[in-house]
Parts: sequence; C-alpha cells; structure tokens
Amino acid sequence: LPALRLEHLPHEKRLMSRWKHHLGTLLMVLVALLGVQWWQTRHVPVGLAPDLPLTLVRADGRTHHTTLVQWRAAHPGRPVVLHFWAEWCPICRTEEHSITRLSQDWPVLTVAMQSGNPSTVQRVLQQRQLTWHTAVDPQGDIARAFGFQAVPAMVVIDAKGRLRSPTAGYTSEIGMRLRIWWVALSSD
Repeated sequence: LPALRLEHLPHEKRLMSRWKHHLGTLLMVLVALLGVQWWQTRHVPVGLAPDLPLTLVRADGRTHHTTLVQWRAAHPGRPVVLHFWAEWCPICRTEEHSITRLSQDWPVLTVAMQSGNPSTVQRVLQQRQLTWHTAVDPQGDIARAFGFQAVPAMVVIDAKGRLRSPTAGYTSEIGMRLRIWWVALSSD
C-alpha cells in the first residue's frame, strides 16, 4: 500500500491536521511562558499587600510622605496597579507610554527602584515628561517587600488589598489592561 501523505488528504482533513500541529506548538509555548512568569514572580507574597511608608514624588517637584494603605484609600472600591521600574532599565523605557495611558484609566503608582533619591527621580520624570505618581525606592526595599527582584514588574492590588496577577518582564499594554480587568471582574 502506498504511504498516505498529507497532500493526498481532502482539503478539510489537511487543514485539521495542520491546526492540530499548530495548536500543540501553541500550547507548548504557552506552558513555557507561564512557567517563566511563575518563576519570575515566585517570591511575590500571597494575600494582603504590605503597608509600607512611601516617599512620593511628581515631575513638578512635589514630594510627600504617605503609606500604601493611605494611597489606596484615595481610590476606594477599585483595583490599583503598582508598576516597578528603574531609570536605567531599557525595557522599562519601552513600557513608559503604556503606563502613562494606563494611568489615565486606572490608579497607578509607579515605584522607581534603585533610581536615586527623590530629586534624581523627579528629574528623570521631568526629562521624560512622565506625569506619574512615583514612590522612590533607592535601595530596592519596596520591590523586595513585594517579591520582585527585577524590573519592569507590576502587580494589581484588588479592592480588598490583596495582591493579584503579578508579572515581571515586558508586559504589553493590552496585557496590563487584561490583568486589571480580570482582577476587577473576579474580585468578590
């Protein structure tokens, strides 16, 4: 008997065979990406976000001291986003416009990890024309308290103060928005 080759199959069966092959490849890639994401966020604590003292700085030079709980209280009943970045991080630069657009629709607090003192961070915000609310994290203590060892990273804090949907590495704007949407939808 001659060997049955793909080109001898009817058109519908060839398409189905190709889709099965591509679906398997897609599933393997998805599992690999999820595994890497899990590994990068394995130290993010489960449960309530730690309440930490924060020094906030804006591009216009305003600086004030608060805590994470107090900052979140200004946005009751809504998920908020913590975005960790550094002025020296090239991948963080690629996310800047996404974070700016995201902050127009959702409460976003950025954390400048190992990027200098408040005046240095303020200068970076001003030079890059970033209007973010930014916590200064000169030694990386805030990032470590949230389990992040690299930037960029983000985590959504739901309306009840629980850490949800952490991610490390580049995240597209749609990926960020889907994470927030999922947290808002699934919060009880």
